[in-house]
Amino acid sequence: MAFPPGFLDELRSRVSLSGLVARRVKLERRGREFAGLCPFHNEKTPSFYVVDDKNFFHCFGCGAHGDVIGFVMRADHLDFVEAVEKLAAEAGLPVPKPTAAAREQARRQKTLLETLEAAAAFYEARLWSPVGAPARDYLFGRGLDADTIRRFRLGLAPDQRHGLRRALAPEHGEALLTEAGLLHRPADGEPYDYFRNRIMFPIGDRAGRVIAFGGRVFGPDATRANQPKYLNSPESPVFRKGRVLYGWAAARLGSRPGPERAAGREAIVVEGYMDVIALHQAGFATAVAPLGTALGEDQLQELWRLGPEPILCFDGDEAGRRAALRVLHRALPLLRPGFSLRFAALPAGEDPDSLLRAGGPAALAELLAAARPLADMLWEAEVAGAARDTPERLARIQASLREHVQRIADPRVRFEFEALYRRRCRPAPAARAARRAAQPAVVSEGPPPPPPSPARKQREILFCLLLNFPSLIGEVAEEFAALDLPEAELDKLRREILEIDTLRPGLEASALRQHLSTRGFAAIVDALLSPSVDLGFLIRRSGMPAARAEWAHVIGMLTGGRWSILAEASSHLIRDVSTASWDDFLAARERALQQSASDDESI
Repeated sequence: MAFPPGFLDELRSRVSLSGLVARRVKLERRGREFAGLCPFHNEKTPSFYVVDDKNFFHCFGCGAHGDVIGFVMRADHLDFVEAVEKLAAEAGLPVPKPTAAAREQARRQKTLLETLEAAAAFYEARLWSPVGAPARDYLFGRGLDADTIRRFRLGLAPDQRHGLRRALAPEHGEALLTEAGLLHRPADGEPYDYFRNRIMFPIGDRAGRVIAFGGRVFGPDATRANQPKYLNSPESPVFRKGRVLYGWAAARLGSRPGPERAAGREAIVVEGYMDVIALHQAGFATAVAPLGTALGEDQLQELWRLGPEPILCFDGDEAGRRAALRVLHRALPLLRPGFSLRFAALPAGEDPDSLLRAGGPAALAELLAAARPLADMLWEAEVAGAARDTPERLARIQASLREHVQRIADPRVRFEFEALYRRRCRPAPAARAARRAAQPAVVSEGPPPPPPSPARKQREILFCLLLNFPSLIGEVAEEFAALDLPEAELDKLRREILEIDTLRPGLEASALRQHLSTRGFAAIVDALLSPSVDLGFLIRRSGMPAARAEWAHVIGMLTGGRWSILAEASSHLIRDVSTASWDDFLAARERALQQSASDDESI
């Protein structure tokens, strides 16, 4: 449902963001902002900020960010429309009425949902009737108790071609039953029940309303070669298989933030319906499963609605590893600050249900606690067993990793992956020591001279440029983020500068320095702005044009390759910044990049 922009603006202006957040979080005023412990992840030091005059919140710990509508969506696990309707009710603001087409669509959806609910009740009644005894015995034999079976509304499709049809068609009509995926209509002949002699698992939407079913064979049918083990409802106006996770509504309650939530209660992704139900019964109340298909992009977004780092729990054999890698590569472009995946590998031949029965909840809890981050899984997939003892082999690994990392859309996450893999690709200290030992000894006369550090000075110049000209940050952010910084203090300062510019673009130099000082960077900022790093000539000459040209020149000297070509191409601008325009600089930059690309293709 689309809302008029004016309505949403009015809604945002009527609701105080800090007042709304303060119902859940103890906030303290800090100047024009409010700070508190983040409600979306566990922390001891406040990193969650609310800015009323700009109507946004941001957590520096997990990256959560949004406006008043986004906060309600995250805090209450609602979709956009649900959050808007809830806020409008609180603000006393009438929600715009839908169009005639929207009303008809809503009426049709309501009718389908009522039909599916009637089918769920029909299947439940059959399971608990005398005819359902074999199905109940099967479920009890799988370790489920009666309360869990009722909580998940399991049922039984009778072994009849027209059992459900005869029961529901008089009230709901065969056309509606067919549209809901409950009847199959052949090209010739009368329609018959889509599910027969199967244990039924109702599939719910975010609100828990039944939108489809999964049916599992049992008894003698389970051994038939032509009988699929699981059968899902066909897609319908209310059911899209690639957008739904089984157990999502129940997992939402288990993952709800708050003081009562235990640490680490992230969503757990398993393979099947029985696994989900067994985990919930054992106390793992955040388990969900795809519907017999690999996780898609929409399902990954649904997972992140439950928590920032879902755990994928796949079999430990080769097939499970391949499935995990498929999800990993699908998730790479979607990663954003604070939101990723973790991977827990089961022992070969085990599934979560069998592991619980063999080792109890403690065995599964131990397995989940050892889940590995996505970055480690990608590293292992590319590096495990690969030799790194020559420059050529190391370069191959680096090239492969870089190819994967470049698919990450968020520049901050991409930068952190690149930095992590650069560190890991460096030779180990023992290997460096062995190489030094193999080199001929050099006899030194007198004390060794202090190591030259022109690169350090050049890096300091880049920081000084940004501290004096903050408007340059947005233009060079990608180059700045990708720059190799071996100095830990400069690396931390870089992250803080990029974070501040993301949240507060357009700051003056004095305001940027003030923000950095309040965050513990006063000493290094003062050192960078000391006379030893003299940029006064830039300010005395042409200001920003000179700063841009100087940036290109220094970055070229530091990084080499195509940026050194760029530095050479723009050197005339540096020599005479008083007459060079920014358009001249961009033209020189574009020519240099085209030349570099041409050189790459000719190699």
